[in-house]
Amino acid sequence: MIETLGLKALHKLDPEQAHHLSIRALKTGLVPMSGLITSARLKTTLAGLDLPNPVGLAAGYDKNAEVVGPLSRAGFGFVEVGAATPRAQPGNPKPRLFRLTEDRAVINRFGFNNEGADVIAARLRARTLGAVPVGLNLGANKDSADRAGDFAQVLRVCGPFIDFATVNVSSPNTEKLRDLQGAAALSALLAGVMEARAGLSRRIPVFLKIAPDLNSDEIAEIGEVALASGLDAVITTNTTLSREGLSSAHKGETGGLSGAPLFEKSTRVLAQLSKATEGKIPLIGVGGIATPEQAIAKLQAGASAVQVYSALVYQGLSLVPRIVQGIESHLQATGLANVQALTGTGRDQWL
Repeated sequence: MIETLGLKALHKLDPEQAHHLSIRALKTGLVPMSGLITSARLKTTLAGLDLPNPVGLAAGYDKNAEVVGPLSRAGFGFVEVGAATPRAQPGNPKPRLFRLTEDRAVINRFGFNNEGADVIAARLRARTLGAVPVGLNLGANKDSADRAGDFAQVLRVCGPFIDFATVNVSSPNTEKLRDLQGAAALSALLAGVMEARAGLSRRIPVFLKIAPDLNSDEIAEIGEVALASGLDAVITTNTTLSREGLSSAHKGETGGLSGAPLFEKSTRVLAQLSKATEGKIPLIGVGGIATPEQAIAKLQAGASAVQVYSALVYQGLSLVPRIVQGIESHLQATGLANVQALTGTGRDQWL
């Protein structure tokens, strides 16, 4: 009841104001937390990371690593913060965040607004280490002369204080950023990131986050680059530029669309990438997950773990334990010993 009332109050505010207020509420401890949720069935390994369960928080909520502690106690199996850029930047002009309530969706055009790698690194350094891996989404400054180099720079600054890093070349809100998904540009960019990782005192997994607006040839190409570059996992997918089937008055806003309308599109890309890579690289399914059944579908389509974000806008943090417990119930009911036994079992229906 408290959560329902809180969500109603937040939805009366401007979406970005509501976002900031929710961060403040987490800082002050006003939000009840479910705590760590795990079991023998739910425990899994992702790119060498030990996860208590396979449900993570996608990047974009805690952009500046302000509430890593509370989020690590919200039931997630892993948490991703950021995106961080080398220098602080304000992002795109406001308004830049829109709720599409009728479509259970969100459009944002933030443009990597953040306080910069040095500030974020200081917060990550000061965090209390817990049982939940914490990663950072790496971005590039809008006015950078070397956007590919920005990703490596953020990793050099923040790498010592995180458990994994995600190269984000798929945000639609920084002009021409998605051009870096081409094979030649992506290979060069990842080579720089891997070189930066080699300079860290410990090896951390590096992930790549891709867009859903890719054709089959582009998906296959990214799969080849991912395998050749030594990536540890691919996050599938970021937001979409598509506006198909929307009914909200905000459907014409520019930016990336997330939430319910993204589910089928992102899951198809996930299945195609799973087939292209022949299960040789772990995939993380994200896009439109709002129920336990949808999280299970992502796993069946080829994901080793999943991430949620936009559905929290409409359902709150209580969604996290519902999804985790739903996966546990499904594993028990089907007699599967663990999450790995579920991965890829329904891939063909999405191809």
